[in-house]
Amino acid sequence: MFRKLVLLAVLYTFVVVVVGAYVRLSDAGLGCPDWPGCYGELTPHHARDDIARAVEQQGGVHGPVSLGKAWKEMFHRYIAGGLGLLILAIAVMAWLQRGQLKQSPLLATSVLLLVILQAALGMWTVTLLLKPVIVTLHLLGGLAILSLLSWLALRQQTLPRGDAAFAARLRPWGLLVLLVVIAQIALGGWVSANYAALACVDLPTCHGEWVPSMDFRHGFQLVRELGKTAAGVHLSYDAITAIHWTHRVGALVTFLCVGVFAWALSRSADFRRHAGVLLAVLCVQVALGIANVLAGLPLLVAAAHNAGAAILLLTMVMINFTLRRQSAP
Repeated sequence: MFRKLVLLAVLYTFVVVVVGAYVRLSDAGLGCPDWPGCYGELTPHHARDDIARAVEQQGGVHGPVSLGKAWKEMFHRYIAGGLGLLILAIAVMAWLQRGQLKQSPLLATSVLLLVILQAALGMWTVTLLLKPVIVTLHLLGGLAILSLLSWLALRQQTLPRGDAAFAARLRPWGLLVLLVVIAQIALGGWVSANYAALACVDLPTCHGEWVPSMDFRHGFQLVRELGKTAAGVHLSYDAITAIHWTHRVGALVTFLCVGVFAWALSRSADFRRHAGVLLAVLCVQVALGIANVLAGLPLLVAAAHNAGAAILLLTMVMINFTLRRQSAP
């Protein structure tokens, strides 16, 4: 039962992460400007009069508030709340059955604590009006929960023994590549949080140049409002370009690092299948990123790009777990 609950939590968390990305990309993050309810009500249906007044004040349904956007935002909150309860049950079970499981319950407890922090970040995302650093941390928090739950799920599996010496040699490189993937996902989150995905609409150049005019200082200021510098001045197009261009460079670095690592994995029969999966996920993710630029950021493609990032991260977590398990004495 514990193993099944953890696996269910992994799949559930993946859905919550993808739905959260969809909500953000569809500009519904402020569909309900308070938390945890919607205009103090349990559902947007009960708050429909308040929403109608807000729509009228903003001049139409194309602003941040509409009934449809409110339902998107609240649906994400509902399923996130369900995930929190599921993880609470897993943590309780991990403590009660720690002798039978023969595992420390600390990992499950850490996931529960992270869920509490994630809930706070979700609240601040709304109440602080989509501050880029909070939005990015909220994305990373969701992916951290997904990664830790995946590690917990893998701990419940029995893996066949393999080439311990090969696994020991690749283990530090696996960790390094995992960190590269995490850094690239953080850059992608920063791009999304600052609405910089279409700052460059040509490929492989940006504004027809390999190195366009950019403002890194203001683009990567962490403590500021959305669309503004720390001084309250509107963020320049050069700053948005710097964010997008950096993510592109990061994509190239990630592609090379993951590609070389997959080639190294393929040299062992024990990891050939892992290498194939890793390369496939990497190529699909790169293709989705290119499609986002060339097609003008279609909502479903952009959401799929977020899902691809989560799958790439999960693949690297799985490989790192296997390397660690295989190299253990």
